[in-house]
Amino acid sequence: MKILGRVACLLLAASAASMALAQDYPNKPIRLVSNYAAGSSIDIIARLVAKPLSEQLGQPVIVENKGGAGGDIGTDFVAKAPKDGYTLGFASPGPLVFNPLMRKSMPFALSDISTVTLLATGPNVLLVNPDVPAKNLREFVDLLKANPKTYSYGSPGNGTHGQLVAELFKQLAHVEMQHVPYKGASGAITDLIAGHIQAASTTLSTASGQIHAGRARALAISTAKRLPEYAEVPTFAELGYKDLIATIWFSLSGPAGVPEPIVERLNEEVRKALDSPDVREKLKPEGIEPGHLTAAEFTAFVAEELNRWTPVVKASGARND
Repeated sequence: MKILGRVACLLLAASAASMALAQDYPNKPIRLVSNYAAGSSIDIIARLVAKPLSEQLGQPVIVENKGGAGGDIGTDFVAKAPKDGYTLGFASPGPLVFNPLMRKSMPFALSDISTVTLLATGPNVLLVNPDVPAKNLREFVDLLKANPKTYSYGSPGNGTHGQLVAELFKQLAHVEMQHVPYKGASGAITDLIAGHIQAASTTLSTASGQIHAGRARALAISTAKRLPEYAEVPTFAELGYKDLIATIWFSLSGPAGVPEPIVERLNEEVRKALDSPDVREKLKPEGIEPGHLTAAEFTAFVAEELNRWTPVVKASGARND
């Protein structure tokens, strides 16, 4: 009984310390690590959210880019940070879903990460250079079948949502395209416009400017329904690829062990920031929708994503070592 009493006292003391820490949080600047390069979709969202979040919390919220290794470098940095809520990370499916499926080993375990909330979701888009003799997806599929292994597509890199969506499309359409990985979406789009690659698979937000300018032709997007801002672009689903409804997502995470009251506070404040009219207005043209999930709901969502993409990765043979 004495031992049980001591354990109970220790638990109460830890709970009291956690509550005290949360009540004083934050009392210094917060670092938000963006695990991809500047100008990427995740970086755009990080900087949009940082401003209202800073105003709400009363402390500077500083976005820092730590890209590389398909998002693993930045995520690993966050996983090994102090568990006090002052170092957080913006992440995407790469380091949390795709890389664990595509690498022999990871620098961190998923159990090293505590998820705060889902930030937003957005569509992927399949683009072609305007000189490609295919005006729509059906014509592009016919072109690929008539010229097997002749065409190549670029993505933001190995283990990215862009690559996996393209690989799923290849499986469903029974076509071949050579994958050319880049260090970010901007490189893939630049080479697409220059004609060095014929197609690209990336987030709509990073390609929207080139689509509107006519320098890239959007063949299909991965949403369930067409977007009002891109009404002329069909979805994969309506073109017969009903299993290709796949939105990229962006999350806010921290190292495992961040006190629960701080996680709950951050979840609440991030929701407020995402719901601000200014943030919503800037995300809408990019096809990005704010997301609202609790930490527990998002953890379950990641598990579902792992189940969904595991057979796609295995069938494609894609690796990211």
